[in-house]
Amino acid sequence: MDKKDFKPHLVMVLGQLGYTLLYFITEASFNHGMSPYVYVTYRHVVAGFVMLPFAYFLERNVRPKLTFSLFMEFFVLSILGVSLTLNMYFASLKYTSPTFISSVVNCIASLTFVIAVAFGFEVLDLRNPHGIAKVLGTFVSLAGVMIMTLYKGPIMSNLWRPLINIQPKSDDSVDASELKGSLLTVSCCVTWSIWFIMQASTLRRYPAQLSLTTWMCFIGAAQSAVFTVIAEHNNHTAWNIGLNIDLCSTIYGGIVVSGLLMYIQLWCTEKKGPVFVTMFNPLSTIFVAILSFSVLGEKLYLGSIIGSFIVIMGLYLLLWGKEGDREIDFKTKGKLQCNRENPECRI
Repeated sequence: MDKKDFKPHLVMVLGQLGYTLLYFITEASFNHGMSPYVYVTYRHVVAGFVMLPFAYFLERNVRPKLTFSLFMEFFVLSILGVSLTLNMYFASLKYTSPTFISSVVNCIASLTFVIAVAFGFEVLDLRNPHGIAKVLGTFVSLAGVMIMTLYKGPIMSNLWRPLINIQPKSDDSVDASELKGSLLTVSCCVTWSIWFIMQASTLRRYPAQLSLTTWMCFIGAAQSAVFTVIAEHNNHTAWNIGLNIDLCSTIYGGIVVSGLLMYIQLWCTEKKGPVFVTMFNPLSTIFVAILSFSVLGEKLYLGSIIGSFIVIMGLYLLLWGKEGDREIDFKTKGKLQCNRENPECRI
């Protein structure tokens, strides 16, 4: 296999490392008092201005003409991927725990797979071993996430003192209304899954990832600003930001996450499909657990270790199934080229 074929795999792993760092930076910022809704707005404003010059100059010759129907697609994509989804995600933190959310978010891969198959974006042939691997990989990965969530087991002992101490949330910040938080989290996963699917459809008509990323950042920031004005109407100081962790989290979230990582996701979606992108989400949960244990000194349970290995097994199963798509696509293209050059040739 060509080394270039592994580029999407590598950048998605690096992307999950970026999301892992985001988790700890935003946690520190929210504990410091920053409004999550203001954070979503500011970070996408930063991302939009950072991505704008790259999108304008690098895609000047490949960017399709903007039409009203395309703009409306961008508007809906911004709702599903930025304003609605991210604000629901951070709102659910008030009613549940970060561990619950990071585990449930891994269900996006399964939801995306089901939706992708239903709408014809994903190839599924249960008579083929690769098709069976996709189904098994999806459910094995989901089972690993459930083990990490439901089974704790004994606490693993740490061999050294934590390098960094981040003040955890108080118990009062985790509201007793778990049902409300669970509904918000599940709704967030559904909209995120639809966003991944819709990306694949939009990229066929608008194959300019940088420009699409820039549009979603600006439109999503405007949508989130409207929501923030409503949600924080009694807190006029919520928009204030100083030279502290709030500014660091906003800049990191805007440049790295909403800019670079969103572009990487769009690029990988075009190359490998939406399910390939979402199947890397469990890696972030594993990275968070490792970093929390080794650097921050948080408790790590045996169930988390077992679940992590099962998640990785499911990941490799589905990726092997996705490689079957690449082989089928290669054979199909080769056959079409062969038929054009010599109608009697056989592959």
